[in-house]
Amino acid sequence: MSLAEQVIERTGPVPDLPGLPAFLRRVYGARGVRDAADLDLALAGLERPSKLRQIDRAAERIALAVREGQRILFVGDYDADGATSVALGVSLLRAFGAENVDFVVPNRFEFGYGLSPAIVELALARHPDLIITVDNGVSSVAGVERAKAGGVDVIVTDHHLPGAELPQAYALVNPNAPGCHFPSKALAGVGVIYYVLSQTRACLRRERWFGGLGPEEPLLAQWLDLVAFGTVADVVPLDQNNRRLVHQGLLRMRKGLCRPGIVALAEAGRRTLARLTAADLSFALAPRLNAAGRLDDMAIGIKCLLSENLDDARDYAQQLDALNRQRREIQQAMLADAELLLANHELDVRDRYGVVVFDPSWHQGVVGLIAGRLRERYHRPVVAFADSGDGRELKGSARSLPELHIRDALDAIAVRDPALLTKFGGHAMAAGMSISRHALERFTKAFDEEVRRRLPVRALRLKVETDGQLQAEELTLDNALALAAAGPWGQGFPEPLFHGDFGLVSQRVVGGEHLRLVLRCAGRLVGAIAFGRKPLPDCERVRVVYALDVNDYQGQTLQLRVVQMEPSAPSRE
Repeated sequence: MSLAEQVIERTGPVPDLPGLPAFLRRVYGARGVRDAADLDLALAGLERPSKLRQIDRAAERIALAVREGQRILFVGDYDADGATSVALGVSLLRAFGAENVDFVVPNRFEFGYGLSPAIVELALARHPDLIITVDNGVSSVAGVERAKAGGVDVIVTDHHLPGAELPQAYALVNPNAPGCHFPSKALAGVGVIYYVLSQTRACLRRERWFGGLGPEEPLLAQWLDLVAFGTVADVVPLDQNNRRLVHQGLLRMRKGLCRPGIVALAEAGRRTLARLTAADLSFALAPRLNAAGRLDDMAIGIKCLLSENLDDARDYAQQLDALNRQRREIQQAMLADAELLLANHELDVRDRYGVVVFDPSWHQGVVGLIAGRLRERYHRPVVAFADSGDGRELKGSARSLPELHIRDALDAIAVRDPALLTKFGGHAMAAGMSISRHALERFTKAFDEEVRRRLPVRALRLKVETDGQLQAEELTLDNALALAAAGPWGQGFPEPLFHGDFGLVSQRVVGGEHLRLVLRCAGRLVGAIAFGRKPLPDCERVRVVYALDVNDYQGQTLQLRVVQMEPSAPSRE
């Protein structure tokens, strides 16, 4: 299918937003923006914490622990959302005056995900009075029971979709829990704990803790860098509430008002703090933080974020950068394996709605990335499995299409065949699961059948959504800067892409694997970069899908960042 056939233009009523360029008003309209109120990203407009079910009970218990000097232990997840959640919880409670705060993060290769009974045993050895889960816990029924049997209260803060049975925790705060009427169901784990601790601060304020027996009252905005980082990294939908959190956090980062760990990660990713964007968090900082959880121990990432001076943070950031380089090498080898595996079964892939891949040599920390890449290439929901290490169980990671809620699909499979999935959980677009190795063929068949039931055939069509075409006079640096300022862009509020035909003036390989282009539009020349692309032979015109971007090398110039590209007409002799 040609690129022209794949392109679908986003549309929507164009809002009346005086002072904005016409193309930007079209972009906003296609994302559901109706008026200026929808663009208000001030902190004053945040949804109120009191709307979260059981948040007052959680906040009062945490405030009691702070006042009485009880031992508080955070149990996090091993991804960037979990790491930022732990760092926020530990550092903010210390700022509240808590004297005994620590954390534990399950090593994914030893303990798996969440507050399992095994993790509780590890936690109990530290003699906590209170365990707080962040970015996990809503499915930890057995773990919570074990903690309670050990005489420890558990507060669950999570955002994942709950199963049929909820843990009997002291309090459970989750916007997606039954009976919770919090309007923003898209909060990341770090957003949930931010809300819980903002309510905790209110409790401590009522008890006249701050400035009395406790320290001076901290300003919660100082922790928005972590909230923004974790929210973007977890690829949750950027509804208006999340956009407020991300926007305000990015403003602080750009002013240098962020913790040394984020400064060090930006340096490692060769990003300029003053011009940091949500895309930089996604593609430069988050992979380095996530590499610790994928290959080693997320405690490295958390210590980076908790570092109080830049030298220490840089040491941790360099460790994370080295892990990320190692992760890239592993990912490239696994992706080559997967492509070969599917090439040998190409007819099967074309005929399937849901694709399942497995290789016994694959690294279980990287299978989610492989599932994502294959989903992009074949435009189908994909599950990639790796051996858990014991030869009996497989651990898988799923990536889906917008038209298919992947956790609901897994739930339906579990209902039909209760013995098939050992455990599973996740979101609409991503999920994790475990199965016994001998059940792989059965799962492959069940997954394809369930996706086939739920996914309309039109959803399998390769498509690229754009915001239409820009006129030559709209290809300006000012418009690129306006788009950068108009974000944050991300999941559910996608970065604007445009399409068009251009004359191809020149192309050359840079950095060994990228393509630097000079394009012509209506007599005007514009530079472009196509990452990971090879030159097009004997080509004079190209059809491209691109983003308006800014090249910061030796000043600022307009640059088109090419996302898709193909020859648009045969070359002339």
